[in-house]
Amino acid sequence: MAKMVNCAVLGKQAEGLERSPYPGELGQRILENISQEAWQQWMQHQTILINENQLALHKPEARKFLEEEMEKFFFEGGAQLPEEFATPPKEEN
Repeated sequence: MAKMVNCAVLGKQAEGLERSPYPGELGQRILENISQEAWQQWMQHQTILINENQLALHKPEARKFLEEEMEKFFFEGGAQLPEEFATPPKEEN
């Protein structure tokens, strides 16, 4: 049976993560309060942040920036996309 959490992002019960996706206290909070669906949303958001801000993940300041954005995304009401980011138009079938 899948572990259920009261997801802080979705505001409802949802299937939780199987293990902590991030080290330390933040990782534990994510494990206890964030669903798989919300984690996938973060992964998409993080990819945009990395690409739009041209982050070099081997640099401590880039990792610190992402951790701060992760905290905002999950626990402070959401994180903003970079101003210059334009959502691609949806393709019509």
